[in-house]
Amino acid sequence: MESGVEELMPRLLPVGDCDLAEDFDPTVPPRTPQEYLKRVQIEAARCPDVVVAQIDPRKLKKKQTVNISISGCQPAPEGYSPTLKWQQQQVANFSAVRQSLNKHRNHWRSQHLDSNVTMPKSEDEEGWKKFCLGERVYSEIDALSDNENLGIDYMKVGFPPLLSIVSRMNQATVTSVLEYLISWFGEKKFTPELGRWFYALLACLEKPLLPEAHSLIRQLARRCSEVRVLEESKNEEQISALNLIICLVSRYFDQRDLADEPS
Repeated sequence: MESGVEELMPRLLPVGDCDLAEDFDPTVPPRTPQEYLKRVQIEAARCPDVVVAQIDPRKLKKKQTVNISISGCQPAPEGYSPTLKWQQQQVANFSAVRQSLNKHRNHWRSQHLDSNVTMPKSEDEEGWKKFCLGERVYSEIDALSDNENLGIDYMKVGFPPLLSIVSRMNQATVTSVLEYLISWFGEKKFTPELGRWFYALLACLEKPLLPEAHSLIRQLARRCSEVRVLEESKNEEQISALNLIICLVSRYFDQRDLADEPS
């Protein structure tokens, strides 16, 4: 290589001149360390200073677009925006729930589940939707029959996020179930069953968030804000539940650009 090039790219391991036999042939495999180093020097000297990639423009798509959603949450309906004090109180309560869950996780994990509780496998999306929401919500049945009202059938109404259940879920399962329910929520209405599970799964998410979980909770908060705006009856209890989820995502998990402005 020329001296000017060597000054710009100094050798990490300087190699002096090698005493090689007169019959040294750089085209055959090296037999000694000196021959190997000499061959490397020769190949490096033959490399061009600039390399240009040959691209066939015919193989490129004519219209290439990348859609990235960076928008925040839609503001709450007039008169329903939560106060800063309320949001701070919800964050404090949520933090206490998480601490208690972490402290007693091993205890609850050791508790026996009822015989009718069979937790789906992590990859069973439809199974988890039915498990959490129940067949009534999953199949969009408006009401239970009189016979079903005689006792609680959790297969019909969904299993609540009991501590003995969520304590058995590792982070991969928590993230997967959160993804399944957010996907469901993207096309369906908000229900109390859904709200309870969202709260429980958020309480189980470990910080710092993995990139996948980070994206999911932001998607959840945005969807809550959309449903909140479209709530025609302005059901105060439902709007409060949606406000709570947005509050936890934005203020506890530090997604401040999604936070509701104090009323």
